[in-house]
Amino acid sequence: MWMLTRYAFWVPSRTFKRAATQQIPAARRVVSSTVSSWQKEKVEKMKYVVVTGGVVSGLGKGVTASSIGVVLKACGLRVTSIKIDPYLNTDAGTMSPFEHGEVFVLDDGGEVDLDLGNYERFLDVTLTKDNNITTGKIYQSVLEKERKGDYLGKTVQVVPHITDAIKDWIESVSLVPVDGEEGPADVCVIELGGTVGDIESMPFIEALRQLYFSVGQDNFCLIHVSLIPVLGVVGEQSPLPLQKTKPTQHSVRELRALGLIPHFLACRSAQPLLENAKQKLSQFCHVPVANILNIHDVPNIWHIPLLLQNQSAHDAILKQLDLLSVARHVDLQEWTRRAETSDNITKSVSIAMVGKYVGLTDSYLSVVKALMHACIACSLKPSIAWIAASDLEDDSAKLNPEAHAAAWKTLRGAACVLVPGGFGDRGVKGMMLAARYARENSVPYLGICLGMQISVIEFARSVLHLEKANSEEFDPQTPERVVIFMPEGSKTHMGSTMRLGSRRTLFQTPDCITAKLYNNSEYVDERHRHRYEVNPEIVGSLEEAGLKFVGRDESGKRMEILELPDHPFYIGVQFHPEFKSRPGRPSAPFLGLVLAATGKLEAYVKRQQNGSVYAIHQQ
Repeated sequence: MWMLTRYAFWVPSRTFKRAATQQIPAARRVVSSTVSSWQKEKVEKMKYVVVTGGVVSGLGKGVTASSIGVVLKACGLRVTSIKIDPYLNTDAGTMSPFEHGEVFVLDDGGEVDLDLGNYERFLDVTLTKDNNITTGKIYQSVLEKERKGDYLGKTVQVVPHITDAIKDWIESVSLVPVDGEEGPADVCVIELGGTVGDIESMPFIEALRQLYFSVGQDNFCLIHVSLIPVLGVVGEQSPLPLQKTKPTQHSVRELRALGLIPHFLACRSAQPLLENAKQKLSQFCHVPVANILNIHDVPNIWHIPLLLQNQSAHDAILKQLDLLSVARHVDLQEWTRRAETSDNITKSVSIAMVGKYVGLTDSYLSVVKALMHACIACSLKPSIAWIAASDLEDDSAKLNPEAHAAAWKTLRGAACVLVPGGFGDRGVKGMMLAARYARENSVPYLGICLGMQISVIEFARSVLHLEKANSEEFDPQTPERVVIFMPEGSKTHMGSTMRLGSRRTLFQTPDCITAKLYNNSEYVDERHRHRYEVNPEIVGSLEEAGLKFVGRDESGKRMEILELPDHPFYIGVQFHPEFKSRPGRPSAPFLGLVLAATGKLEAYVKRQQNGSVYAIHQQ
């Protein structure tokens, strides 16, 4: 179920300034005599859809904003997006996964909020770090300008300097194409993180109010996401659950007091909104009943765009933005098929997820989504068994024998094992035990980033008998350095100092399973986020013992993909393939893991070699 779960200025660099300033004339040059008049109109003015939240955080504003983008894109419009995070961090790179969920990595190396992952997956776009605005970025850039004397001795204030910086950022970034086409998009969906009323979001509320005034009513649409709590039976005179609108009324009142008037309400609730609740919201919030959208709990999030379509949200938004004349009839057939397929699948595959941050599943959100994409392609539901790596360790058998026994029982009952990325030495021994179990018992295994490094250390200890084999990350003084710090980052600073973003991996042989899963490609571009890598000096010994490094970077010194040829499926990747997985285009390593877990990998590889176009589930 998609429940009520958690599902910010900057002066552009010279390169970006040049790109941004060239976008508008470039976009206009695209327009030619062969393009219809409505297309000419589209590229002249940017339309903004702003999504705010009220009552409580974690209502799913990211999924709602993404779904709005989906229905607008289904109407033939090009869509880009911006996420505003009001925290003081420059980016999400140094945040604990327990506190903020996963750190999503973009092609350009930006470490951003996980909601940008939702935008990329839903809209099938490639965003940049500039699509994520934080308070830290804004204030840092304004202070840098002040130190350089750009303000000519004026007193630097929140209004107008901070708010102007926010507006300039939004207007510049919204012009940058993210869908591979030339020229700016038609609509920019902006999500303001947090809750209206939070003190840290006030400058952004004011900047958005000024943006609304400057661009005009026909180019601005405000959608306020709010909670409609449901109370149980209260006394004998209330036979039905009560949907309470008062929290939303107060939230809208506060938003209006700050100068922003919502055009739409997106009401989150467990059950469909009752008509009397809509009437009350319309009366007290000054929003037409037709513009009150209900986003209630659904079996999977792929239903959300369909919910919006069924309520004609696209028509109402297009009307507000004066785009009815240029939009085509909404087409969400692919989304409908995807949602229905997911609902109708009955078989599942058990996947043991052995990690450090299993206490908060958002810590591995993209991994979970990639598993879902791969499983749906195989007509399966993912049954993820979360295992805290530390529970597998010998110390746990003494301190918490029940948790230790349960963890091992879960691991042994799974059809495959996945060890995702992470940092630090907590739980490392447990991950090695999981990797060893999968290796020795021919259980399909996929190690991502840290999971790959873990498998190398375990192999060195168990097969090469290097008892002290370790990573410099866990033991800087280890005499047998299997994993070392590679000089593309800093040991003293944490933010944006790793090997980040899209890098090319060259396959060393077309014979390996991974190359075949990547459609027999000679190379693959995937996103990275790490500081430590396999020591090139020990690679020869590892390969002689049977561990093959089938993918390396362009220098040949960085090990990117490993395989055990005699194992049904034992693969480690230094990159994070989950960040590029999409609905309908599952990530190759994840697809291979699921296929191997269900005994379909060999047949799939043969079909790939023969150029077959049969669907996976037909096997």
